[in-house]
Amino acid sequence: MTELTLSQTALIAQLRALCGHANVLAHDDPGADLSPWEQDWRKRVKGLALAVVRPGNTQEVAAVVKACAAARTPIVPQGGNTGLVVGGVPNGSGTQIVLSMTRMNAVRAIDPANLTITVEAGCVLQNLQTAAENAGFLFPLSLGAEGSCTIGGNLGTNAGGTQVVRYGNTRELCLGLEVVTAQGDIWHGLTGLRKDNTGYDLRNLMIGSEGTLGIITAASMKLYPQPAAQLTAWAAVPSMAAAVQLLGLAHQNLGPGLTGFEVMGQFALSLVDKHYPQLRVPLWQATPWCVLLENSDSESESHARGQFEALLEAALQAGCITDAVVAENLTQAKGLWHIRETITLAQVQEGLNIKHDISIPVSLIPAFVDETDALLAREVPGVRLVDFGHLGDGNLHYNVQAPQGADEKAFLHDFEDKVNTLVFDQVLKFKGSISAEHGVGELKVGKLPLYKDPTALAMMRAVKKALDPQNIMNPGRVLA
Repeated sequence: MTELTLSQTALIAQLRALCGHANVLAHDDPGADLSPWEQDWRKRVKGLALAVVRPGNTQEVAAVVKACAAARTPIVPQGGNTGLVVGGVPNGSGTQIVLSMTRMNAVRAIDPANLTITVEAGCVLQNLQTAAENAGFLFPLSLGAEGSCTIGGNLGTNAGGTQVVRYGNTRELCLGLEVVTAQGDIWHGLTGLRKDNTGYDLRNLMIGSEGTLGIITAASMKLYPQPAAQLTAWAAVPSMAAAVQLLGLAHQNLGPGLTGFEVMGQFALSLVDKHYPQLRVPLWQATPWCVLLENSDSESESHARGQFEALLEAALQAGCITDAVVAENLTQAKGLWHIRETITLAQVQEGLNIKHDISIPVSLIPAFVDETDALLAREVPGVRLVDFGHLGDGNLHYNVQAPQGADEKAFLHDFEDKVNTLVFDQVLKFKGSISAEHGVGELKVGKLPLYKDPTALAMMRAVKKALDPQNIMNPGRVLA
């Protein structure tokens, strides 16, 4: 860390006066360790913060932003720091403030009649789920990092997860926001209204903006009745086209009860079997793809099981599945979902890899996979494809592992840009998006102008300039 300027020293002192000395960490503190806030989750980037500020309420956030705006000091909002595109850690300049929201973690209110829950941005997703369950309701957002990610980060990136096919992304689950603007003003938008046709939808503008337009401090989120029964099935399918056919049958047979539909390639599951053999992955060795389905029923378990059995019988007759198992109890169901969620961890165990979070119209996914698999095999011999994801909503995690025995760091250095370009060009050809649920962050900011409509980019830049004219809100992310 270079020696601080007088203005930086003065700003840190001001922030400590606003939030308390213990809640402003800086490198000038004896024994201070800022690395948990400076290192991204994938360990791709290690930044350097001027300070880490942990406000305790919205008024403190507003005061911090005003102080930073006056000092023209950039702010990087951070929740649970589980992001995958380097959007929530500082750059290496040592001039940026990390604004950690983890102290603002309260559940403010539950409104049973309105089916809403209002929480602060630092509330861990799993704690929100538990609060809803304790009140007799369901909050359906679910993803692998739910034990550490926060609702503010989920909203900032418009996170998806495993139940988007029924409930939508985080955007669809949010009814209102409380936001601190780039000028330090507070927008009080926690209405909980499902209808409010009074102009521009500022809520949706902030959701998915990755902290580049303002800081989400609280949110009103939708609640749903708990299902009477929830059943899980695991099916072997002979091709991606068969998986899409099965999805159509599931929509027909289960209707709104279809709450999860995940696809997993054989190599992805082989990594789980290799590194976590205790999980006992079913059916994977004799089939190129497996599908995980979830049926949430509002009537009874017997009704749900009858629906599932009818679906699987129709799928067997149609030839789109070759075998299937239905979880007999909650423990078995959790075990099947745990296998799906462990694919990412198994990839880490296998070594460095190139991640892609893409979306394609569901009808085009089989052609995309066949064509892109062949393209990568030809252009990067020996490459291994870890293909899995949320087929129900068209989102694939189309990841690329280094060839067996290759130097992983050398592979990333030599091939990452080439592989990204090949995959993203294919995504564009098949009318998709290069980011489905992870966001743009820093990793994809240079690619966005190549694959985003230029008029849309111009509109985004105009919004950014209007709301953050000093460019202090998470600069260098989303828009270069």
